[in-house]
Amino acid sequence: MSDLQPAPAAAVATAAAAPLMARRFRGYLPVAIDVETGGFNVATDALLEIALVLIDMDSDGTLRRGATHDFHVQPFEGARLDPASLSVTGIDPWHPLRPALPERDALQRVFREVRHAIRAYTCRRAILVGHNAAFDLTFINAAVARAEVKRNPFHPFSCFDTATLAGAALGQTVVSKAIRVAGLEWDADSAHSARYDAERSAELFCLVCNRLRDSHRSADERARALGWLTDAADVATDEPPVDAEL
Repeated sequence: MSDLQPAPAAAVATAAAAPLMARRFRGYLPVAIDVETGGFNVATDALLEIALVLIDMDSDGTLRRGATHDFHVQPFEGARLDPASLSVTGIDPWHPLRPALPERDALQRVFREVRHAIRAYTCRRAILVGHNAAFDLTFINAAVARAEVKRNPFHPFSCFDTATLAGAALGQTVVSKAIRVAGLEWDADSAHSARYDAERSAELFCLVCNRLRDSHRSADERARALGWLTDAADVATDEPPVDAEL
């Protein structure tokens, strides 16, 4: 669909789009994240791949999939690698040509891209978008704690779950079915790649949110009538900006 084509990697928020994005999600910037792991236990199993997809907004408020960044991650010392999980993802953690980074370096690169986008859209924090997003968020939070990364731009527990959104808007919670019933392309051979899954989650999120624009406009008008909003600078004042965390 034409309204979901990715924006150029070097695109920046326009003067018109920045306040719209800041107001659209109450000061939070949605960023799609997908992780591939060595199992399901956040405390013991390796984080092996992180992909993030930035979500851009046009001057008319239309959301689009933006630039993608993905990083291979070295298993932390003592990490568990479940053979069943590796067979699903197809990841060989020890392949000599795999350009993997230590967890701390990978997280810092991810967060750097997220902070740039937060500033471009004059938002205060990021919020994770993902399919069954709690899984991705808990693995990110566990890696942040393990690597002692002090500046995490994401909300620590809130997220936008595209399984929930797709279930409500499309009647499907399985990502492949939700994508196809929405009229988007799905390549089963590319699934379980963090990059591919994050991009599909971003597209699904944008599609559902774009279809809800009339609902949002009505709610935005009601919020203004209640005195909750006056302009974009007033949103999310109960959340500290990401640069003020420390």
